Amino acid sequence: MPWGFDSRVLALGAAAAIGASGGDAWGDGASEPTYGRLGGDVTLVGAVGGTIASGGPRVEGELRVRYLESAGLFATYEDGSFAASGADPQRVLAGGVELRPLFLGRWLKGHETQQPLVDLTLDSIGLELGATVLQPAGASFGARSGLEVGLGLEFPLVAAADGPWIGLHGGVRWSDRALASGRVDGASDREAYLALSIAWHEVVEMHVVDFSDRLPP
Repeated sequence: MPWGFDSRVLALGAAAAIGASGGDAWGDGASEPTYGRLGGDVTLVGAVGGTIASGGPRVEGELRVRYLESAGLFATYEDGSFAASGADPQRVLAGGVELRPLFLGRWLKGHETQQPLVDLTLDSIGLELGATVLQPAGASFGARSGLEVGLGLEFPLVAAADGPWIGLHGGVRWSDRALASGRVDGASDREAYLALSIAWHEVVEMHVVDFSDRLPP
């Protein structure tokens, strides 16, 4: 079989079956409802912005990799050491996993609204779980580590998966010490945060499921 086992192909076949059976996934004359999200199997995201946190503001950068726009990995870096902002912690490095459960389920069941900005925004809702490495004020980087739990929401600036997006990611972070003993001495032990960023999304074909997959001639 020239395509190998590619879940993206299976998803497209299931969606085509829904459309052929009279389901409302496409609607008469509607544009292709993935809006380019299945133009490849992996989405690469780079973003810059700022974080508003209970310990003080920080500039931030993000890198994200998502498979079929449904699950992936993220890494963020925040720095509050600029211009004597007084942020505590001064620096935060975080990395973890995110899960975006709405896209494939809504699309395959024909629950799209046929409004690209609405569909893309709804399907961007994600859960985030990660580990953190912190630099408390007056300490060295890595003096504390911990856990973060958050939610993400993104807004496309064009009606397609590729291109510029505005991102909102917020949640709560706890240090290992706070989790183990309940002791909280400041924002480096427990902190709420909200990050606002401008991002670029690029959907690419990386053959994650089967590197031998190729489109048939």
